[in-house]
Amino acid sequence: MNGYDMDLIAARHPALVQQSWTSRLRIPIVIATICAYFLFSFWFFAFGKVFQGANWDIAGAYLADWVSYEERPEIRLRADGTMTVTFPNNSALGANPHPDWLEKDERTITRTVESNAADTVAKPKSTISFMAQPAEAKPAADPTSAPKTVTETIVDRTIVTFSPGTSIEATPELAIIRHQGDVLEIPLGHDLPVRAKGQLPAWASQPHIDKKIILSFGLTGWAEIDSDRIKIRNRFFGWANFFFDTNSVFFGKSLSDVASLMVSGERLDPKMSNFERAANDILYNPSWQHLDVWTKLLQTIVMAFVGTLFAMVLSFPLAFIAARNITANSLANQLTKRLFDFLRSVDMLIWALFFTRAFGPGPLAGISAIFFTDTGTLGKLYSEALENIDNKPREGVKSVGASPLAVQRYGVIPQVLPIFASQALYFWESNTRSATIIGAVGAGGIGLKLWEAMRTNSDWENVAYMVVLILLVVYLFDTASNALRSRLIGGASR
Repeated sequence: MNGYDMDLIAARHPALVQQSWTSRLRIPIVIATICAYFLFSFWFFAFGKVFQGANWDIAGAYLADWVSYEERPEIRLRADGTMTVTFPNNSALGANPHPDWLEKDERTITRTVESNAADTVAKPKSTISFMAQPAEAKPAADPTSAPKTVTETIVDRTIVTFSPGTSIEATPELAIIRHQGDVLEIPLGHDLPVRAKGQLPAWASQPHIDKKIILSFGLTGWAEIDSDRIKIRNRFFGWANFFFDTNSVFFGKSLSDVASLMVSGERLDPKMSNFERAANDILYNPSWQHLDVWTKLLQTIVMAFVGTLFAMVLSFPLAFIAARNITANSLANQLTKRLFDFLRSVDMLIWALFFTRAFGPGPLAGISAIFFTDTGTLGKLYSEALENIDNKPREGVKSVGASPLAVQRYGVIPQVLPIFASQALYFWESNTRSATIIGAVGAGGIGLKLWEAMRTNSDWENVAYMVVLILLVVYLFDTASNALRSRLIGGASR
């Protein structure tokens, strides 16, 4: 086709080669509309102020809590001018911690302590009395109230190292903080106000005058310095004591030592073997509660499976009643479809709240919530699939004189069974995730365990552990469900 032919076509059909101005501006108008919508949303929801006012430091510390833990020693100044360093009872370092990141100059002293002889509590006197009260006898001298000699260990100087270049050096008179090349000095003393020497750097803040100073060292931790104490929060990556708690006989041992003890080591407990003792300490670890978490996770899986199975079994016959081409009764069709609408119009979480109130907290409430919601949704999907079948196979079966039940069995079910099974598998996979959410409102399973850990606002590593388990289970179920659906649909296509 040459240019002359093109001119002839353009003369006869100008619309083919010349676009109208609306057609030419269609794409720019769509792009301008989308940009205007996003600009309006940015202004209407004040995204700029929201992002500017967000506390990103808290968000970073919150995320760090998922994959790390804190050691929280406290340095105290005593009235006699000495210091002590104490760890909390639940420290991940055990009952007698000596970490390498905390250096102490210690010495042992012997001092005399005056005992309080007035330890006895006087009997209360009546405010109104009409009889003479006998004179109270003075308590006899207690030989144990004599001065006592006490030997104890005190600390003259301590250095806490958070990371290379970040440390706190403390003596009874002064705290020296080093971070990012800055040096901050804060005098200490019971009767002294908290005042730093010089201006506070950007990583230090003092919300109230002469009160505690807060030091923020980023992901490595933070500290609070008061006139008579220093609170340390030193952060470390990982999950502390994930296998063995501080009370376990295997605590602090390397993996090779534990394996050697489990295989050929001397028995640590006469009542059980070392292998049984190690398994018992792992499963009943009080910090991580592995056995309880795994049990709750299995409860969630079973809850999702049973609820989906019951919904699939009930929605299957109801879908035949709701399908207009299967059941020629408009009243039955409408009643069944309205039942499906009612069941699926109420969210699964709301059903879970209802059944938790009715049956009490536990898996039964979760199973019932999944069963009700999925019966409505699967019933609707199944009935729509039935209404869109090919009528020729059904008519062929009917033409040979088959009964109505046989017509459905051989003319309808083979067409829709792969679709039904595929949808049921998808809902089973989806309900594994949903069962975690409804468990948080009292329906049992790992959702309730997850909510309890989140409420403490301190056990975020436990939250991360359960989230990882949930993600792993959902991934496995998703993979298995996709494989089964592919085989069902592939088998139907062949």
